[in-house]
Amino acid sequence: MVQVTFKNGPITLIGNEVKVGDMAPNFNVLANDLSAVTLNDSEGKIRLFSVVPSLDTGVCDQQTRKFNEAAAELGDNVIIYTVSMDLPFAQKRWCGAAGIDQVVTVSDHRDASFGEAYGVHIKELRLLTRAVFVVDAAGKVAYVEYVPEATDHPNYEAAIEAVNALSK
Repeated sequence: MVQVTFKNGPITLIGNEVKVGDMAPNFNVLANDLSAVTLNDSEGKIRLFSVVPSLDTGVCDQQTRKFNEAAAELGDNVIIYTVSMDLPFAQKRWCGAAGIDQVVTVSDHRDASFGEAYGVHIKELRLLTRAVFVVDAAGKVAYVEYVPEATDHPNYEAAIEAVNALSK
């Protein structure tokens, strides 16, 4: 089981740990227009899932901006999702204010479907812990990072390298 802290305190993660080589679990989250989004919607593309507790915090803001900048160079066969428990309306407002136009924000607030499928749902806070998953075009998990301290940054370079390795 993955051990993660939040502000250096222990937390309980609900769901299944995802490992490299696993088939990516399906999920049902909401787009900014309240339409359903599932893993199958992006079948045939390389997917990077950037998971954050809330877009309205400093590290989450920076993480989403960093992957938004990287998206332009990764090509049309790659889709980057930022997944959080923020309401879809708040995500849309934040993206507009931040100029985020390459990353697709999706909300897990309704069912915690992504959180539980990927083992990132923080029981005590009903938020998602910080993590990054890269899934290949066939649906196999190629990269996993559960950030040990949820308030720290992920390894951006390693995640982007994993995407680039699949693009070759």
